[in-house]
Amino acid sequence: MRPKITWPEGKRFAFTIFDDADKDRFSNTKPVYDFLAEQGFRTTKSCWLEEGDPDHPLGGVCCEDLDYLKWLLELQEAGFEMGWHNARHSSSQREVTDRCLRRFKLYFGHSPKTMSNHFTNQENLYWGADRLDHVFRLLYRLGNFRAAMRDSYEGHREGSPYFWGDLCFKQIDYCRNFIFPGMNTLKGCPGMPYHDNQRPFVKWWYASSEGNNVEDFVRTIREEEQDRLEAEGGACIMYSHLAKDFYADGRLHPRFESLMKRLASKGGWFVPVGVLLDFLRKTESGGQELGWLDRQKLQLAWLRMKLTRGSS
Repeated sequence: MRPKITWPEGKRFAFTIFDDADKDRFSNTKPVYDFLAEQGFRTTKSCWLEEGDPDHPLGGVCCEDLDYLKWLLELQEAGFEMGWHNARHSSSQREVTDRCLRRFKLYFGHSPKTMSNHFTNQENLYWGADRLDHVFRLLYRLGNFRAAMRDSYEGHREGSPYFWGDLCFKQIDYCRNFIFPGMNTLKGCPGMPYHDNQRPFVKWWYASSEGNNVEDFVRTIREEEQDRLEAEGGACIMYSHLAKDFYADGRLHPRFESLMKRLASKGGWFVPVGVLLDFLRKTESGGQELGWLDRQKLQLAWLRMKLTRGSS
């Protein structure tokens, strides 16, 4: 059990979002960020640097669209963080990833601090069954057969044309891994951010709470969960795709809007993912090597949820 944290500025809890770039358009994302900014939230917005496969179902706008890039720079100036969600929305070999990491630094003035793998990209790091050890890996493949059929992730495999693990270790601090259903992410992963010597190309791993689409998101941050997070003095990192129906038909999703206004009124510490993880890494329980027993507990908890709920 992690000791209760004393949050900066006398805040009672922490909350943020890592927003994957899937299906991004101005029309479905800018209004969401305008709302978040108005309510005092500062979160992490990932982006793609180059166009990928035009037929990919999860594609979206990228930084080659200069209007989009201008908007991202405005978000950064307003206090939002730019994150990495792979170089583009389809698989990228090493030279593409390297080029796009350099573009990211050119555009935003620094390398990305935080990242999440993008679904089925081959260059994903320690993804699919490789998130797990030994028997858990076998159970994942047996119980998640359809996903296992495309389970070829090579970003951490030296010699693969998709290898970029060394680039990740040098340039990116935090990579997302396991996702849990409750709002207090620290309950699912008390030691985050942590290093895992079995997966050495990532400096520090972090977990997140389930918010894949707007329905998942509002279920996770419902009123009783907000009150529990505040009472526990915990921290929430929501995994989400804010382009997935958070804004549709000319309006914000009503339940999302009301719940986020309620959360904003509670006086939490609302900072980007990288800022939160930097803080947690300096606390007593964060920033440590993940021990064998804690690794097994973490993997078992996620695998159980993955096989019963189908979570990411």
